[in-house]
Amino acid sequence: MILTVMCVIYVVLSLIVLTPIGLVVGVVSLFGLWKARPVLIYRIAQGWAWLFLKMCRFDMTVLGRENIPRKGGLCFVSNHGGFFDIVMLLAYAGRPFGFVAKKELLLIPLLNVWISMLGGLFIDRKNLRKGLRTINKGIARIKSGGAMVIFPEGRRSRGEGLLPFRSGSLKLATQAQSPIVPVALGGSYEVFERTYRVRKGPLKVVFGKVINTTEIPLENRKHQLVEQVYGVIKEALES
Repeated sequence: MILTVMCVIYVVLSLIVLTPIGLVVGVVSLFGLWKARPVLIYRIAQGWAWLFLKMCRFDMTVLGRENIPRKGGLCFVSNHGGFFDIVMLLAYAGRPFGFVAKKELLLIPLLNVWISMLGGLFIDRKNLRKGLRTINKGIARIKSGGAMVIFPEGRRSRGEGLLPFRSGSLKLATQAQSPIVPVALGGSYEVFERTYRVRKGPLKVVFGKVINTTEIPLENRKHQLVEQVYGVIKEALES
């Protein structure tokens, strides 16, 4: 219980303190440092995430960071077990990335600011036209050299194991024709959401080898890519 209280205090205070700093970085970047803005914002968030994981004293296992391309458009495709998944990605991805978040997160003060500053996009799943517009923004971002995270299961699995990928969930990667780095995240449900108390325990982050979407024949790409990425993540989670 004490660890949970400490984590809540850390998250709240750090959001209050770091949000103005992030906004200042954004404003300053308008004066000749715009290209450096994503990296500066990400480094702040990375430091926050790394310190959070250290404070919680989780037993971290991180593998495959050498598989992550440092430049160029990229999609991280990851399972989504619990709340701490994004924290682990921030701490260990090593490069700026955005992700597609449900529009309801826009209602959470400060968190919505950080999602936006990190390059996140908010999607309205009930409005097909708006949803497509959001996806197109993500595709454009990847084509311009950025990275996006995809959670193809469509929701947190909450201890149910790796869920089937939703239809069209890899559209960001296939339409942007970007490389994919499969990511397996293990343990986040067990250390928090199972009891809704932060508990010490093992967490695992495995970055798989790059999968080049353009090397898969177009007629087979949709199904073969899903099977390949799913298989890599499943194997890493079970190892």
